[in-house]
Amino acid sequence: MKRPTRTKARILVVDVGGSRVKLAMNAPKRLAGFVSGPRMTPALMMAGIARATKGWRFTAVSIGYPGVVSNGKIVREPHNLAPGWIGFDFRGAFNRPVKIINDAAMQALGGYAGGKMLFLGLGTGLGSALVIDGVIAPLELGHLRYGKSSIYEEQVGSKARKRLGVRKWRSKVAEVVESFRAALLPDYVLLGGGNVAHLKKLPPRTRVGGNADAFAGGFRLWEAGA
Repeated sequence: MKRPTRTKARILVVDVGGSRVKLAMNAPKRLAGFVSGPRMTPALMMAGIARATKGWRFTAVSIGYPGVVSNGKIVREPHNLAPGWIGFDFRGAFNRPVKIINDAAMQALGGYAGGKMLFLGLGTGLGSALVIDGVIAPLELGHLRYGKSSIYEEQVGSKARKRLGVRKWRSKVAEVVESFRAALLPDYVLLGGGNVAHLKKLPPRTRVGGNADAFAGGFRLWEAGA
């Protein structure tokens, strides 16, 4: 008797950023995206997703959210988007199963290669996560105080790069990476986010990830049954 063929789940990954929402589907492979920004509410994002994925057929959704997520639920409003995310019914809006994870944690999951890894996402702000022996711990290092009147993401985020200029920004990134390395003692550091393209020389024991890691992490959320 011929065994039935297993149908691969069709996963839509939504990587929510402060300047752009990036989308990917695994089967068939598709990519899309659109501009976000400080006025984007979850309802506006859903409208953008509907336009960008017209004709796509997916069975489940992974969302990488730029803020605090606890037990799969958003518990804090984002810093770089409009409010309204806490309590928003994404499962109802998509009419499909949905898993929500911190965006840095999702990219860390996709780029993890064993051991103890620190992920730092150089985007609009500063995303962060620690992975130890496959266990993900989302962090909020970007919101730690830096000096008397600043926080870390104000030193290495997009606004800092424009304010300082690329050369000084690169030096600041290297300083911040080494500070967190000394405090958390990772085996290696994975740098992600759109601003990694502006780096010229990487700090020691550091490698660069990318959007593909975030998408891979979103797919793994379902593959691992997390």
